[in-house]
Amino acid sequence: MENNEHIVYILRCSDNTLYTGYTNDLEHRLAMHEEGKGAKYTKGRGPFQVLFVEKFPEKSEALQREYQIKQLTRKGKFQLIRDKLKEVMHYEDSKKL
Repeated sequence: MENNEHIVYILRCSDNTLYTGYTNDLEHRLAMHEEGKGAKYTKGRGPFQVLFVEKFPEKSEALQREYQIKQLTRKGKFQLIRDKLKEVMHYEDSKKL
């Protein structure tokens, strides 16, 4: 069965570094990271906190976005996370009206 959800995510590792990745099954991918099998970078850096998730209909779009995010500085990634949080908060507030 093909999963049509393509996800770009940012994790905060236990050493306070950030990891950006792509998956089509976030739950499984996070379990792999926790087991030390997700990516060489994350091995031994758990537990992890998911700070950012963006979903795309096409794999190519998700991979392009992952590349864009990986080009950002640490400060730029935190700004992206803050902007996404503001977007979510605004959406939640507008639903209450």
